[in-house]
Amino acid sequence: MSQPSTAPTPPAGPRVPEAVHRRRWAVLGVLMLSLLIVVLDNSILNVAVKTIAAPAPTGIGATQSELEWSINSYTLVFAGLLFTSGLLGDRLGRKKVLLFGITVFGIGSALAALSGSPGELIAYRAVMGLGAAFVMPATLAVLMNVFERDEQPKAIGIWAGSVGLAIAIGPITGGILLEHFWWGSIFLVNVPVVLLALALMLWLVPDSRDPRPGRVDIPGVLLSVVGLVLLVYGIIRGGELASFTDVTVVAPVLGGLAVLVVFVLHERRSDHPAIDMSYFKKPAFSAAVAAIALVFFALMGVTFFSAFYLQSVRGYTALESGLLILPLAVAQMVFAPRARLVVERFGARAVCTGGMLLVAAGLAAFAFFEADTPVWVLEVVFFLQGAGMAHIMPPVTVSIMQALPREKAGSGSAINNTFRQVGGALGVAVLGSVLSSTYRGEIEGHLGGVPAALRDTAGESVEATLAVAAKLGPAGKDLVGPAYTAFLDAMHVTAIASAAIGLAGAAVVAAFLPGRANPGGSGAGTGAGAAAAPAPTAATATDKAPTG
Repeated sequence: MSQPSTAPTPPAGPRVPEAVHRRRWAVLGVLMLSLLIVVLDNSILNVAVKTIAAPAPTGIGATQSELEWSINSYTLVFAGLLFTSGLLGDRLGRKKVLLFGITVFGIGSALAALSGSPGELIAYRAVMGLGAAFVMPATLAVLMNVFERDEQPKAIGIWAGSVGLAIAIGPITGGILLEHFWWGSIFLVNVPVVLLALALMLWLVPDSRDPRPGRVDIPGVLLSVVGLVLLVYGIIRGGELASFTDVTVVAPVLGGLAVLVVFVLHERRSDHPAIDMSYFKKPAFSAAVAAIALVFFALMGVTFFSAFYLQSVRGYTALESGLLILPLAVAQMVFAPRARLVVERFGARAVCTGGMLLVAAGLAAFAFFEADTPVWVLEVVFFLQGAGMAHIMPPVTVSIMQALPREKAGSGSAINNTFRQVGGALGVAVLGSVLSSTYRGEIEGHLGGVPAALRDTAGESVEATLAVAAKLGPAGKDLVGPAYTAFLDAMHVTAIASAAIGLAGAAVVAAFLPGRANPGGSGAGTGAGAAAAPAPTAATATDKAPTG
């Protein structure tokens, strides 16, 4: 009997070692715990800003700019080192990098809890940012190396849902701690969680790395760090000054952009680039990266001022504010793990566009919030925002991560998180400056009776105005009403700007993300498979025998 001229290609076997595959869900749980603590810390801090701004002994008397720097010192270090930490994880081993990062984060948390001044808090938050920069990319990179390709969308959805869990736990935990303990407890609570995460990592998480890393692109690494730090610093400085024309803003922004241009040119010409720039030529990949930056630009700015709206204007406690944000977190927890099912049916383009429109609608709703807006309206808006985010983050993350070979998972995760952090920093800085400048313009006409020495401080923020009013006693009562009105007007303007950014994100994903996947495609129904690179043939996860 004659043989067929071409034998059918046998199906590819599993690429993840069986011992790792069996405990993949337990590994995912450890990764979620690591991610949880990093995200939880920021969500706690958002609830605590009012307390930290209070004079000692309640807080440490942080000014508006010092509050922004307590958030942005973390962001500056985090964003500047994300790309480098991803490369180091691919080269040295993701488990090693993860253990290092979570340890540094725990040390920084303990030091931040004992801060005696705003300056110390800002410095120790930078230490926390250093640790987090090594944790965030490593969690996603490990995930990509313990799950087979067809399960990655599901795992990424659950991973993204843990962000919703952190958003839920953070404000509530922060509120409880602030009601019963001093403000530093919001950082000290991280320490026992870090110790638990370290023990579980040593026991369960396998190590993985790029088996053929090639030479280290030292110029590329240095250029990426310098460029990102300069750019993010300039953005933060612009938000602090509420102006983007000052030389101390323009110089670092332009310098950072120039260095990043040199970085791109260097990477395109290098025979051993830190990141292959050809991936950005794929519309789906670039659109996914842009979507992450735009959604966090819009949301981070709103998150910053919503704490003041709920606590300063509405009069809710930190715990009550945390409970009010719960619908946003619940929506993410419920919908993010299921987003892949919606993508399988409708495609990444439709799902992400719908998600961005939901986010934009939620942001626009803030333009109509007043001091007496019914609570149920706030809850519906927060829920819609959470549902929108839950249908954006998993599909675009899958699109980015499956575009790169598995051995480059650390680099892919670093790109994902770098654009998210730069977008978030821009959101806090740009939208924060819109809020500050609008507020100052509204309140200045009511500061005529304030002593000249206090007038400039009183115009900084609603919290500063209320603090000055309290110092003035009965003479300051006339400032309270105008302060609330000025803040609401400023919030409305900022909300409209945020919603416009959300609409821009919707336009980007509608234009460039892929539609429905072909029924016979290999993207696991993600709708993001169009950007995927061919899978390498050798597994990069290596099993380690449990040590505990």
